Amino acid sequence: MNVHDSERLSGLLEDAGYARAAEDTTADIVVFNTCAVRENADNRLYGNLGHLRPVKDANPGMQIAVGGCLAQKDRGEIVRRAPWVDVVFGTHNIGSLPTLLERARVQREAQVEIAEALEHFPSTLPSRRESAYAAWVSISVGCNNTCTFCIVPALRGKEKDRRPGDVLAEVRALVEEGVTEVTLLGQNVNAYGSEFGDRQAFSKLLRACGEIEGLERVRFTSPHPRDFTDDVIEAMAETPNVMPQLHMPLQSGSSKVLKDMRRSYRQERFLGIVEKVRAAMPQAAITTDIIVGFPGETEEDFEQTLHVVRESRFSMAFTFQYSKRPGTPAATMDDQVPPEVVKERYQRLVELQDQISWEENQKLVGREVELMVSEGEGKKDGAHRRLSGRAPDNRLVHFAVGDSEPRPGDMVTVEVTYAAPHHLVADSGVRNLRRTRAGDAWDARQGKPVQISKPDVLLGMPKIGAPAEEPAPVGGCCDA
Repeated sequence: MNVHDSERLSGLLEDAGYARAAEDTTADIVVFNTCAVRENADNRLYGNLGHLRPVKDANPGMQIAVGGCLAQKDRGEIVRRAPWVDVVFGTHNIGSLPTLLERARVQREAQVEIAEALEHFPSTLPSRRESAYAAWVSISVGCNNTCTFCIVPALRGKEKDRRPGDVLAEVRALVEEGVTEVTLLGQNVNAYGSEFGDRQAFSKLLRACGEIEGLERVRFTSPHPRDFTDDVIEAMAETPNVMPQLHMPLQSGSSKVLKDMRRSYRQERFLGIVEKVRAAMPQAAITTDIIVGFPGETEEDFEQTLHVVRESRFSMAFTFQYSKRPGTPAATMDDQVPPEVVKERYQRLVELQDQISWEENQKLVGREVELMVSEGEGKKDGAHRRLSGRAPDNRLVHFAVGDSEPRPGDMVTVEVTYAAPHHLVADSGVRNLRRTRAGDAWDARQGKPVQISKPDVLLGMPKIGAPAEEPAPVGGCCDA
C-alpha cells in the first residue's frame, strides 16, 4: 500500500514540474512516506530526519515533507521534534503535497495538514511507476477490523470501496500502456463489496480481470481469513490469469491468542481454508504473516503456531516479534512476554519455516516454470550470467541467460536446477523466450528503439526523469 502511495507522490511531483534528483546531487525536496505498524519505523524516521538537518542547514532552499501513517498518528509531534520539516501530511490527503510545499515556501513556515477522510483513491492520482510491466491497483482503502495489535484502522479509516467499473477501467488503461501484471490492493481485499452490498464482488472482480486481453497475471493482497469464501477460491482456480499464489495472514496458530488479537477466526478455520485452496490449486504457493510474543502467549500457544506452520507448509512467512504500538488495546494488556522469550521463540519459528521453505522449493527441482523477467542488472555467477524472474506462484528464480536477451516483462521458460530456502536457480539456459509488449514498454522507458504495434500504446505513461533502476525519490519507512 505504501509503495503504491509513493508512486503516486512521485507522479504528483513530476506533474508539478519536479524531476528526480541525480544520486550525486543534493535534492531540493525529500519526501518520507511512513508506516506506523512497528516501533522501528518511528526510530528510522527521526534518525533520517536528524541526518538531514545539517544538509538542510547548508541548503536553506531544501524542503522536507513527511507523510503516511506515522504523520497521521503523530501530526504536530513531527514538527515539534524536527522543526526543520516543512510539510506534514496524512494518509488521506497525499494529493495535497505539491500545494503544501508551495505554501510552505511562500509563507516560510511549516504546513501540517491531516485530513480526517479520504480525498481521492490513490489510483486516481498521477503515478510514476517503478516498473514498466507491473502495477498496483487499489480496490479499497481503510479497514473495518479492530485487531488489538494494529493501529492501521485508526490511521487509514473505515473501508472505502471503489466501484468495479473504475477498477477495471484502470486495469485496461494500464494494459494499454504495456502492463501485463497487476496486483489488486486493499487492507482486506476479500471484504471488497461490503460497502455497496455485494458479498461476491471480489470473486466477480477476479473473473472480470480474466477477460481483459493482454493481462497475463493478476495477484492480490491481502485477504483476511474471516472473509475468505468459496467463491473466491473457485474464481482463483478457474481464471487462468489469476496466479496460484495466496498471501493470507495467520498472525497466530493459537485460537486463544487469535481471540485476544480479535482476529475473528480460529485455527480450524484457517487450516480449513488452506485445505480448500490446496484441493482447488495443488500448485498454489501460500505465504503468511506471523507475530511472535503477543501479550499472554504461552509456550503452549506458541506450539500451536508451530503446528499450523507444519500443517500449512507455507512457501514463505513474514515473521515479526510483537511490537507495542501506543493507542492499541494490546499495548496495555497484562502478561507482556519478556523480550528474551520472544526472541527465542522467534528464532525457533524462523528455523522451522526456513526448513519447510527449503523442502517445498526442492520439490520444484527438475520442473519447467514460466517466469516474468524482473527488472535489475544481470549478475555473473561463475560461468553463468543470470537474471531474475517470478514464477506464477511468485517464487523468485535466478536463471542463466545464455544467448537469449530477455527484457524485464518478457516471459521465459526455464528448468529449475537448484533450490535454496528463499529462491530457486535455473542454470540450464532459457528453453523459450516470449517477447512481450511489457518488454517493449520497458525498452521505451530506457530510450531504446522499439516497434510499437499501436501508435497510442504508450499514451498515459508516467514521465521519466531517470533510469528505472535508480533509487526512488520517495522512500518508505516500513519494515513490516
